[in-house]
Amino acid sequence: MAIMSPDVNTPATVASPGAPSPVGSLVNLRDLGGWTGSDGRTVRTGMLFRSADFRPLTDDDAPAYQALGVRTVYDFRSAGERESAPDPTFDGASNVGLDVLADSSMAVPANLAEFFSDPALVAKAGEQLSGGKAVEAITSTYRDLVTLPSARAAYRQFFAGLASGANPSLFHCTAGKDRTGWAAAAFLTLLGVSRDDVLTDYLLTNERLVPSLQPIFDKFAAAGGDPAVLLPVFGVREEFLAASFDEVSNVHGSIEQYFADGLGINADTQATLRATFLA
Repeated sequence: MAIMSPDVNTPATVASPGAPSPVGSLVNLRDLGGWTGSDGRTVRTGMLFRSADFRPLTDDDAPAYQALGVRTVYDFRSAGERESAPDPTFDGASNVGLDVLADSSMAVPANLAEFFSDPALVAKAGEQLSGGKAVEAITSTYRDLVTLPSARAAYRQFFAGLASGANPSLFHCTAGKDRTGWAAAAFLTLLGVSRDDVLTDYLLTNERLVPSLQPIFDKFAAAGGDPAVLLPVFGVREEFLAASFDEVSNVHGSIEQYFADGLGINADTQATLRATFLA
């Protein structure tokens, strides 16, 4: 089925920012539009979506997804993640693989597939995750999302792609919360969305994704693990995102300089992003 790209001047397609997923089986999918950005302008809806991966997508929900008109899917997962759960292909859409954490061998987000596929196996690694170790490891990863060479290269290509006009677009990782979470936060911040609203969008994963994973928590407990250990692994925390913003401040001084110096997205391209995604 051919998918037509909506005109960027069409009316908003969601009632409010952070609206529930329009695709029932993709619970952590959401439109990044609707938030108030620079000069009181609004982030356009129907232009950019964030999500977890497509494994839960049902055949019945495929038409609802296709109705979003997504032309480009940016996949932030590792090669191994993509190989074990390839993205589906849809007419009129291209898939772009961008391994954000390729230069990090110990990043928890890049190993989430193990948690999804074999909680019993992961229960044996409880010692490595307990006692605050998981929080510490994930917080470190959020700093890496700003400075790691592979992260910079991946996000550079992502934002350059958004500026090129091949939209509507969707971006995702495995759970749609860490690699995806920073991309969404950086994007909204560049567009002038307030830190409080950026955080609100980020924390929605705790309401949308975590409850849907109760079977995994149950299997983890049945295998002898403490389900509380998994909360920072599958959920998000304000302190995680704060680590990325702190790294931006410490290394670059501002979000604009992070884009310019860290990602190679110059002022003109930043202006293009604002013009494209703000109404």
